[in-house]
Amino acid sequence: MSGLYGSTASLSNKRHTADERAEIQKLQPNDQESFYTSCRAAYLTVFKSSLENITERRQLSLVLQRAGRNPSNGTLSRYWTAKTKELNFDDFCAIVKKEKPAAKAELLKAFRKLDPTNKGYILHDDFTKIFTTKGEKMSQEEVSAVLRLADVNSGGRLDYNKFCNAFFSTCDQCAKTAIEKMETNSRAKRQQFGSQIETSPERSASPRNQRFSEGDTTPRKVESRSSRPSSARNYKGTTSMVINMGPLSAKNSRNVEPSDLQDWPCTRSRGCFFLEENSIISHHYRLQLTLKSTVYLTITPLNLSRAEGKSSPWMSVDTALYILKESDGRGEPPLVSFTELRNKESYVWKGDLGAGSYTLLPFTTGCRLRKNKKQVTKEARLVYRDDRQDLQLTAEFRSALSDVFDIIDLDGNGFLSLEEYNLFELRSSGEKCDDDAWEVCKENFETKKNELTRKGFMDLNLMEANDREGDPSDLWVTLQSMGYNKALEMTEACPFIIDVYSEKSKPKLKAVSLESSSRLLQKVLCKSITLKGDAKPMDGYENVITYTYKSDSRISSVIENKSEKKIVVQVNNDQSKNCMNSRGMSVFAVEVPGKSTTVSQHIMAVNEKQEWVYNCAQNVLS
Repeated sequence: MSGLYGSTASLSNKRHTADERAEIQKLQPNDQESFYTSCRAAYLTVFKSSLENITERRQLSLVLQRAGRNPSNGTLSRYWTAKTKELNFDDFCAIVKKEKPAAKAELLKAFRKLDPTNKGYILHDDFTKIFTTKGEKMSQEEVSAVLRLADVNSGGRLDYNKFCNAFFSTCDQCAKTAIEKMETNSRAKRQQFGSQIETSPERSASPRNQRFSEGDTTPRKVESRSSRPSSARNYKGTTSMVINMGPLSAKNSRNVEPSDLQDWPCTRSRGCFFLEENSIISHHYRLQLTLKSTVYLTITPLNLSRAEGKSSPWMSVDTALYILKESDGRGEPPLVSFTELRNKESYVWKGDLGAGSYTLLPFTTGCRLRKNKKQVTKEARLVYRDDRQDLQLTAEFRSALSDVFDIIDLDGNGFLSLEEYNLFELRSSGEKCDDDAWEVCKENFETKKNELTRKGFMDLNLMEANDREGDPSDLWVTLQSMGYNKALEMTEACPFIIDVYSEKSKPKLKAVSLESSSRLLQKVLCKSITLKGDAKPMDGYENVITYTYKSDSRISSVIENKSEKKIVVQVNNDQSKNCMNSRGMSVFAVEVPGKSTTVSQHIMAVNEKQEWVYNCAQNVLS
């Protein structure tokens, strides 16, 4: 755990390299709607409409705070200079993308650098001296505001653990309240982007409530001519698409598994999708082949349920693998293929690959892996004291830690190598464990052949709990980074397993990074959909083309903008049946820069045992 090794972070935001910062800023297109929803909600707590502009530095500071950022004077000065007159909503969104939100683990580590003896508090005099004289200096008023908080201050001391908990709890509550306020305002809810005009209030009634019942497997057919909402006919660029999909069955799952597959050399690796506020993070892999060979690969959600006949709740999450040939450093690696076929929970691909190195990029649409809105009423206990007052891990927490161990044990050998542990550390704390720290770890916890055992991993967590005298705050930071909620349920992660079979030679597969959905993956997604999908130009606006790709289990759409000017396209799924989409709303807008392509949405069936209808109308707004 990060608490074992210390940190060099300061209380100001942790500094990243330019490349790291660029990766942090990238957002997956199918997460765009969630991002803009939170931005709009923050904006509308300050302004009456997202069409209003920011005209003062103070307003910029306020809306950034409402968006979960904590801008310093230096940060504000970068965006509001002496020449700045105003900023619009799109400018605000661009700033929010660039500015990393505060991380609780980093803030705690920064405070602990000021508390070398682990007392759990900082004297008010020390706090005032440090934060008014060093780094991004706070004003005396700001310091006084912190020290006036009764719940975290007592006897001239600031309890920084309580302060961090209160700070992030307040941030979360403000964001939740802002979104709830916006959702109750129908006018504000329709504003998808700052440049978007509202749809006509006379728009045809939404049939979203006309869902399938359990016994109804014959949805009403809708022709594309009559499916377009009335408001869509008022725009200069429109298009509509209707696709009727049958229920998924064994017949639909075309199994291309070779009959002698058990005789082929095989390698496998585990990994995980982690859901964040505006992106999905996953492991990325390098595949190496020594000979040209027929290859069969699969990606499947990893079932961690120990109850016989019971599946883990994430087993319905869709998965995919994109195969890229590694380039020689000149340009980006080209797309080879991806897993189009499905066999039960597995998505598979079979084909010939030449000798060499390949990049494997896991992908999930986000239709089924999304923020869980379930309210946790009771927080699970992580530790307790036994009869001798020694601290122990609860059985429930040990079970969760055992699952975490299985997820981060990528090669499945029952031990954690330094490489595997470091990918976990990057996820849970943002830092790596160096060779010296690993030697300290091996001296204190059980290892075998230079790898950490399951018992050693448990004891490491127990040591961290003891270091904090039973305070579970750091343990919760780790658990939440791994997708767990306060009831110890994994609701925002999907572990998976990749198998690669090669007919001619033993393949080598290794996880090389754990990162957000990168620009490369977005380009690959767009490439695959434009190559495999049906193209349809917008009526009266032929510079805009919609590509629609259909497999047995999902439909994906990409919008290409051939013009020089940015456009905004309204997407309306109101007349779709038995469908869920990756954006979480039936009507939304997509911003497409000039000379570019953007993923519009991914669609899947709510109930795969029933038929479903994809009925989508798109309109160019600007």
